[in-house]
Amino acid sequence: MRGLKTIIFLIISNTFMTFAWYGHLKFKEYDWGKNLSLISIILISWGLAFFEYVFQVPANRAGFKGDGGPYSLVQLKTIQEAITLTIFMIFSIVFFKTEKFAWNHLVGFGLIVLAVFVIFKKW
Repeated sequence: MRGLKTIIFLIISNTFMTFAWYGHLKFKEYDWGKNLSLISIILISWGLAFFEYVFQVPANRAGFKGDGGPYSLVQLKTIQEAITLTIFMIFSIVFFKTEKFAWNHLVGFGLIVLAVFVIFKKW
């Protein structure tokens, strides 16, 4: 159960972080965002990043073997990176319709999935 909680919280966490890092690139398309200063955008992004931490920290605590969870530190980081790229791909397709994924992007993502396999494999 802790493993599932970890993954769900990491998905939520990475969704907030993706919006904090890249969502502001769409602000200029809205009337309210056309004249925002850089400091305003940074403060909005920090506000979103707060919620990223609200989920990231409990995810890592619940998932870490040292705290009774099922994952090693390396496994947690690998899961997090795979989730980050998945969320980013979905975000890019939904919110930045001009962005296209080419074969090399998909191959690169496949290699990251392969890395997850290698990290979790008991050799």
